Amino acid sequence: MAQDWITTTEAVTLSGYHINYIRYLIKSEKVKGQKWGQQWQVSRSSLLAHIHKAEKMGAKRGPKTGA
Repeated sequence: MAQDWITTTEAVTLSGYHINYIRYLIKSEKVKGQKWGQQWQVSRSSLLAHIHKAEKMGAKRGPKTGA
């Protein structure tokens, strides 16, 4: 199965996660990532799988709102 690679900026837009969290997910191998030249690429399918798993566990995406 061919993987579709997206930039970390595209991953932020797709997921709603902060760029630092995307980097954390790559470094902790929770999503697949590759460095091409000086730019990290993220496997779109592994990111979507991570989002689905997190939502299934009740995690919410996006900024937290203060009460």
